Amino acid sequence: MKPEDRGVVLCILVLFSLVWDCECHDTLSELSERPREEEKAGEQKQLQTQTFTGGGENSGQNENPDPQTDPHRINATETPGNETFRSTTPAAKATTSTPPTVKPILPVQTGVKAQEEEQSSGMSIFFNLLVIGICIILVHLLIRFKLHFLPESVAVVSLGILMGAVIKIIETQELANWKEEEMFKPNMFFLLLLPPIIFESGYSLHKGNFFQNIGSITLFAVIGTAISAFIVGGGIYFLGQADVIYQMTMTDSFAFGSLISAVDPVATIAIFNALNVDPVLNMLVFGESILNDAVSIVLTNTAEGFTGPDASSVTGWQTFLQALSYFLKMFFGSAALGTLTGLISALCLKHFDLRKTPSLEFGMMIIFAYLPYGLSEGIKLSGIMAILFSGIVMSHYTHHNLSPVTQILMQQTLRTVAFMCETCVFAFLGLSIFSFPHKFEFSFVIWCIVLVLLGRAVNIFPLSFLLNFFRDHKITPKMMFIMWFSG
Repeated sequence: MKPEDRGVVLCILVLFSLVWDCECHDTLSELSERPREEEKAGEQKQLQTQTFTGGGENSGQNENPDPQTDPHRINATETPGNETFRSTTPAAKATTSTPPTVKPILPVQTGVKAQEEEQSSGMSIFFNLLVIGICIILVHLLIRFKLHFLPESVAVVSLGILMGAVIKIIETQELANWKEEEMFKPNMFFLLLLPPIIFESGYSLHKGNFFQNIGSITLFAVIGTAISAFIVGGGIYFLGQADVIYQMTMTDSFAFGSLISAVDPVATIAIFNALNVDPVLNMLVFGESILNDAVSIVLTNTAEGFTGPDASSVTGWQTFLQALSYFLKMFFGSAALGTLTGLISALCLKHFDLRKTPSLEFGMMIIFAYLPYGLSEGIKLSGIMAILFSGIVMSHYTHHNLSPVTQILMQQTLRTVAFMCETCVFAFLGLSIFSFPHKFEFSFVIWCIVLVLLGRAVNIFPLSFLLNFFRDHKITPKMMFIMWFSG
């Protein structure tokens, strides 16, 4: 051993011996002081007993002393600053001090669990991207071989069902640490997948057709959705009372009818764009699917309001006025917020000249595109309506303040992202069949489909017949049938 190493070892031994001597000395001092502390505790307890009994000699002479004349009672109770009062507190037992246990900065179990969750999330992301890639190839094959009889959405949903079955087999056989519930989360749909689809629809919208048919769109979205909601909700409630399906309360029935009566904008946009339908028909169904979001929310909240503590004191007219005011706030508030955001984006990109830096310009467009959705959802408005009107205004004003490179980049990026989000929605719809536990009741499903078709028929055909008296471009029976079935 080298001399330097010997010196280091010797220093360590000396230091260890000093620490050991200190520990032994502390232990001996604690053992020697323990009898003294126990003796002091006994003396304090004896003094406490004498205080409360009035002393050893006076206990037999005065068994019930007067609290006003007994000096011991006065000292013990009425003078909180007296030493006798302080002695009444029980003495704490002397305990040997144990050195505190040193806790690790990061527990081993937590680290292992976090690593497992990270691995599981990584596999979920990989599998989701793999599904999207396969869906893109599948859509390309459908377009290349001109398989028009098979819609893209149906093919992607079928592929999602197949992938969901594969995940179920993998989890059952424990071949990988995958979690089914991580395949699709509702927040991911509302916060990541839906906004690009709606914004791209508003950005590429033919504004002339939309505003020319705004009256018909509003009538179908407001009156038509309310008719469908009442028919579906009332049918569900009365069928439950007749024991045809399982019973639901009136509030739950009408809330369910309000939610299921709304037209799905994602499926509508995807199918109509693939089939190249009539522009007026496309605008009527698409506009209804966007605007009835606010109507569905209003009807659902109105139905839930009947279960509140003040529901019995609210009359029918008060309920109607509350629902009307809530709808107007939802509709015009969301539209105003989206329009204001679009105008602010046009002013910012006009005065802050970013045309020489297309990357910064494109980044600002992405921020302004998503901004109204998050803000409107945060203040309890309709994010779908806000981002739709924002897309319309930005395509009309902000688009012309961009450089040619950013204009092309914005259009192509929005189309690509919207297509991928639509593909994700339909693929995850198929995956959800095996990813979540379902309580299936065949009779309830059949009756819901019948009631939805009935409510849609009572909605579309009478209102279309009424609108044809005021429209130059008539709604033909064929268009009525497509509108009825597409809802």
